[in-house]
Formats: sequence, structure tokens, C-alpha cells
Amino acid sequence: MKNIKFNPFKYLFLIFLCLTLSACSGGLNAGLEAYQSPDGRYAFLYPTGWTRVKVDGGPEIIYHDLINSNETLSLVISDVNKEVQLEQLGSPSEVGQTLIDKVIAPEGSGRNVKLINANQREASNHIFYDLEYELNLNEKARHELATVVIDRGTLYTFAVGTNEERWNKVDGMFSNVIESFKFLI
Repeated sequence: MKNIKFNPFKYLFLIFLCLTLSACSGGLNAGLEAYQSPDGRYAFLYPTGWTRVKVDGGPEIIYHDLINSNETLSLVISDVNKEVQLEQLGSPSEVGQTLIDKVIAPEGSGRNVKLINANQREASNHIFYDLEYELNLNEKARHELATVVIDRGTLYTFAVGTNEERWNKVDGMFSNVIESFKFLI
């Protein structure tokens, strides 16, 4: 049997390697926390450090960043006919434009909104429409991502956005947030 000598430098190197690899293992969800609805129906990720706020008569869920308070996440839940499928409401672009016309920037709101991207994806046996908007609200430029999905007669509109100046710093994380929305039951 060979006599193995203890080498403190190799030992320190192995510890350093393990710590480095574990720090990198956060992957796509690094900096995100999980939320699950009280009934266990749906879940999503939101940025670490954001806080939940309640608004009477507003969206079901709102989170915002404490430091950059114009960075927000919202979930709006609406009832639809139980027989309606998302595709019946129109293509991703048509649904995105309907959201602009009826919700985000209805006539007379003074808001200027442009749909810059609209895609369809499938996840967990659901069709999602992923939308990207540029908004001009009272001379302030914003960028928002949203996803729209129908489940059991309920329309979910999940959105996250920030000002245009910060967009390039958070766009990847916000994409992960939008794609994290899922149904559990």
C-alpha cells in the first residue's frame, strides 16, 4: 500500500474548487425567489429583494424592487368562458395588440405603446403567448415582458418591467421570470 502524504495546498485548492463550482450552480435562477399561490395552483419566480404590495382593485399580485421602485411584476387574473382556448382569442400579435388597445394604452390614456415581439410557446401542456412591449408613459420610456395563458376558464396575464435605462441589465433575468410561470395542479 502506497503512503499518501497530506498536502495542504492540494486540500485548499479542492476547497476553492468546490466553492467555485457551488457558486456557479445557481444557473438561470440565480437571484430569483419562488412564489406559489396559496391554493397551490400556480407558481413563478421573482427577483430576490423585491417586496409584495397590495393594491385594492388592482392586479392579484404585485411585486416591486425596493431600490428601483419602477421595476414591477404583476399578475392579473380574469375569468373567461371555460371552453375558450388561448388560440381562439387570436395570434400572439393579435392578443398583444388587444392588450395594448384595451388595457395598457386605451384611447385617451396618453400612453404610447409598441408591441415589439410576440411568440407562442408550449410548456406543461399549456400554450403561452410571450409578449414584449416598449412603452412611453408621461415622457418616461419603459420596457415590459408579459406572458398570457388560459387555464380552466381563467386568463392569467403575468408581466414584469423596468425603465428603458435599466433594461439591458435585467432583460435576461426578466425573461427567466416570465418563462417561470407554471401551473402545479
